[in-house]
Order: sequence, then C-alpha cells, then structure tokens
Amino acid sequence: MKDNCILTAESVTEGHPDKLCDTIADSVLDACLQNDPAARVACEVMATAGKIIVAGEITAAELPDIPAIVCQTVRENGYGSDYEVEVITHDQSGDIAGAVAQDTQMGAGDQGIVYGFACSETAELLPLPVVLAHRLTLLLTNARKTGTIQGLGPDGKAQVSVEYQGGKPYRIAAVVVSCQHDADKDINELRREIIRHVIVPGLRELYPDHKTEVFINPSGRFVLGGFEADTGLTGRKLMADTYGGLAPHGGGALSGKDGSKVDRSGAYMARYIAKNIVAAGLAERCTVSLAYAIGRAEPVAVDIDAHQTGKYPEPVLEQSVRAVFDLTPAGMISALGLDRPIFARFCNYGHFTHQDAPWEQTDRAAVLVDAVGGDRSNG
Repeated sequence: MKDNCILTAESVTEGHPDKLCDTIADSVLDACLQNDPAARVACEVMATAGKIIVAGEITAAELPDIPAIVCQTVRENGYGSDYEVEVITHDQSGDIAGAVAQDTQMGAGDQGIVYGFACSETAELLPLPVVLAHRLTLLLTNARKTGTIQGLGPDGKAQVSVEYQGGKPYRIAAVVVSCQHDADKDINELRREIIRHVIVPGLRELYPDHKTEVFINPSGRFVLGGFEADTGLTGRKLMADTYGGLAPHGGGALSGKDGSKVDRSGAYMARYIAKNIVAAGLAERCTVSLAYAIGRAEPVAVDIDAHQTGKYPEPVLEQSVRAVFDLTPAGMISALGLDRPIFARFCNYGHFTHQDAPWEQTDRAAVLVDAVGGDRSNG
C-alpha cells in the first residue's frame, strides 16, 4: 500500500438482490447440513422480477424443501413472497465425488487459489474502509427493521473512501449511501435521517470533516428495488464479501458451497491464518495464499506475505503455518466446524466482520508464537 493514497470499500445490505441470492444459497446449504453433515452442495441462485431459480449440484441424505426455504428467506429479508420458484438440481458429478471421497483422505473439490488477509489497522484486523462500509449498511438495515427511519426499503449500498497519510488512516474523503425508500418519502428528510442515524454513529472512529464529500441517494429517487429493479445472482459481491478489493482475491465465490470446496474452506482458513499471525504480533499486515489441485488433499502451494512488517522471515512463517494448521479440506472443515449449518448467519456484511465466526477467532496466535520461536534459524 502507498503511504499516501485514498482507499475505497463498498458494502451492500442483506436486501440487495445479489446478497439475497447468496443468503438463499447458504440457507439451502444449511438445511442440507442440518440433516447430513457430509452433504455436498454447490447451490446457485438467480432471481428477477417474479421468478427465483435455484440450481446446482446437491448430494444429501435428505433434500430439503427448497421452495419453502426460498420464500421464507425472501420474507425475512424484507420482501413479499409472490415469486415463482423453479428448482433445478442434480447429484454431484460422480467424477468429482470420487476425487473428493477417497479411501484415506478427503481431496479438494476443485482446483483454485484463495487468499486471506489481516492488518492491525482496526479491532477487526481489517482495513478501515471495509469495516466502515459494512457498518453503514448494517446500521441502514437496523434503522429499517426497528423503524428508526420510517419508509426505508431493504435494498441499499454504502461506500467509504479513506485518505491515508504515512500509511495510516487520516480522514474520510467521501461517503456514499444509497437506500431504497417508499414513494412518498421526502428525500431531504431521508438524507437528514441517514446522516443522524447511520453516518454519525457509523463513522465514529474517523468522522467526516468539512471537506468530506457526502452523497445520500445521489441519483435521487430509489423506490423500485430488489429483484424488481435488478436481477440478483450468487457470487457477484466477492469484494464486499472479503476485503473490499484491498487484498487479492482468487475469483471463487463463497456462498452456496460446502466445506469440501476450497473456494470457501480455503478462503476461511487463509483469513484465520492471517488474522492469527497479526494477532500474535508476528506481522502488522499479512496476506496468505493457498493453492489446491482437485482430488489432492494437501495444498500445492502455501505463501505468506508479511508486506515487510514481519518479525520473522516469511519462509519461517510459512513453515510455522504448515506445522500449526491442517490445510487439507478435512482438516479445515474440522478446525472451523464447516460441517455445521452456520453459513447463512455469516454471509451478510462481509464474511470476515463477524467476531463469533469460527474463522475470526485468534485462538492459534500463542501456538504460532511458540512455533516461530522454536525455529532454530532465528535462534
């Protein structure tokens, strides 16, 4: 990262059409895992005005009532349930199933590279723009649900630009909030309420100054939202799900996939490792990358980048990570409890902002310190 720059991150509410598709996919996954922890699920959702399509590969002991899950999830996220639901699923490919379910160990469900990131910038060990953007959309949703702001709809977005000086957050350069509202809602009243109930509490660490550009519904009216205004699709908010574009991303989506898919389990494990490295004080910034081959259990590559902030050489950190963490799909599923129905709970407002998520714990920090301290090359 440059010492002096402006970094921007975006978040969306749970009523945004793409995120609602993610939530539906993860709700289907959770329902499969509820009855079968070994279920293999790759669930995709597309939704538009009047129709929601659920498709993919599902192999489970009991197939859940997917249309009922769809309707319930849509209602819980602020919309009516007047949709035609079409379900097009089939069993996982036998070739893939055979590669994953080996006699001695579980192989990766696909090839791919995943990244995890952490930094000491915030209590969440995430970049400040990411934390602030997610906080704004969560506050926006809470204001709708509690009635603090009357006339809000479930669809919305937020974007925060932070100016850095000397590599540290210095000021808020710009804030953008766009939120769906009732047709009779006065736009000026809405803007005042958003400032009072969303922006003021949401940006408490680094409050906007007189030069900060603040845009609230800059296009004007935002009455039509959700699937009526925009087709939703799973996996289309990858940057909002992870690090706001401020860290690398391997390109694989997270939601709708069980833990045998390293796009998800590997991304969670990489974040878990990076966060523990930073929490342990072994680096101020850390990017972890893991690469897998389909059918192979061990990663084909593990790389640690401490961005010149590490207390130990990066090869030492890598050796310690390999010693402390089981990076096989089965090991990651076991360590993070990814065979449990927990996914819909964590799929909104960033997968890495929920402090009670298994991959957000820092319980391996002390073990990592011991591991690097025992490396004789640094003795």
